[in-house]
Amino acid sequence: MNLDDLAFSSALEQAQLIRSKQLSPTELVELYLNRIELLNPQLGCYFTVMAETAIAEAQTQTEQLATDDPLELPPFFGVPISIKDLNAVAGVRCTYGSRVLMNQEATYDDAVVTRIRQAGFIILGKTATSEVGSLPYTEPEGFLPARNPWNLEYTPGGSSGGAAASVAAGLCAIAHGSDGGGSVRGPAFCCGLVGLKPSRGRISHAPVGDYQNGISTNGVIARTVADAAALLDVMSGYVTGDPYWLPNPEVSFLQATQHPIGSLKIAFSTKIPPVGEATEACQEAVKDTVQLLEDMGHQVERGCPDFTDLIEPFKVVWQAGVAASGIPKDLLTPMNQWLLEQTGSAGDYLRAVSQLQGVARRIVAFFDQFDILLLPTYMHSAIRVGEYEHLSPEETIEQIIKWIAPCPPFNATGQPAIAIPTGLSAEGLPIGVQLIGKPADEITLIAIAAQLEAAKPWNHRPTAISS
Repeated sequence: MNLDDLAFSSALEQAQLIRSKQLSPTELVELYLNRIELLNPQLGCYFTVMAETAIAEAQTQTEQLATDDPLELPPFFGVPISIKDLNAVAGVRCTYGSRVLMNQEATYDDAVVTRIRQAGFIILGKTATSEVGSLPYTEPEGFLPARNPWNLEYTPGGSSGGAAASVAAGLCAIAHGSDGGGSVRGPAFCCGLVGLKPSRGRISHAPVGDYQNGISTNGVIARTVADAAALLDVMSGYVTGDPYWLPNPEVSFLQATQHPIGSLKIAFSTKIPPVGEATEACQEAVKDTVQLLEDMGHQVERGCPDFTDLIEPFKVVWQAGVAASGIPKDLLTPMNQWLLEQTGSAGDYLRAVSQLQGVARRIVAFFDQFDILLLPTYMHSAIRVGEYEHLSPEETIEQIIKWIAPCPPFNATGQPAIAIPTGLSAEGLPIGVQLIGKPADEITLIAIAAQLEAAKPWNHRPTAISS
């Protein structure tokens, strides 16, 4: 395997190469650090590169590999990963995409980071995010804008834009992200990757809270469904005091990729009430997926919940996240200043939460009739870097809603959802679809996504970047 092929190989494959001693952690980490040095100035996907600590950990693991029984090693021993810069890694700066926090250093690991370390991963660095994770593109002031490896004029999405760009460009094997309104699924869609948002309560937010009534969760951006499932196995689990939690499934999420499933009842739509129809390319992605599902023997019919009453209360809860950041208004970017100004009273917030929960109940009730819902991930392909910069905040919000409409409803309901790639638009940008499962049923969701991936494998190698 040449170095380019190795950089784009799956995390599970890399773990096996290390375990069989065909590859050392040091060789793999050095490969990725060299690629980061070469390509990150073009892509802006890492805010912080942890080169010194990554090499030191890799050297220690390489020495350990020579003496320890490979069967006793953790599952991702020596495999490089990136962490989104909304999560704390002890001793490393944590900027939240804010220019005023560039020198803030975390004093602890978030629980999800602890689990990632325990699985044997080596952290390469902290990936780019929009300021406080509030926007679906990654262009915070004071940082390079994150760019899409498929076409550098376009965004990789947000707020996990750096995570998606890093995986798509072969600058890490797999990435941690988070999703409060599509922030894992959207970047995966923009970059031709798999983006898995698990159920509410599947992954702990310890030691801090989630601030927004459970709409946000940690998640995974990967090249394959199996990689995403395996990292979900690593990150999942209750931590004492979590406000919501789920029991572990009877089989692992990785095993779910081989899990036999019978004929499922699947709803689909290319239209998102009240926003309207997705673009032709996104509609075709859904229709092509419907054909694959029917060929597999699944029962597929048109259907979609009405999300009309969700938009306003979701906006109230979402924009409150800017206020929860604690960053003074005059230190925020203009867009987030405007969002902060829209934040109402505590009573307004609680009324919005109640409304959101009521609409969520109606959406979940739709799944009494269906096992899976198939939708576009976003309503159209990636926007250009800076495309909204000349719009007013009100106009920007309107455009964002029209773009990301299929994603936020399932943050409100807490259901699991996965974005998978299906092809390219006429402009050469990735296109894909989103699958949504019943509450807490990642097993069926992952199983059907793996079926689709096997039926129509996807080439994950962008051509816009030089290597």
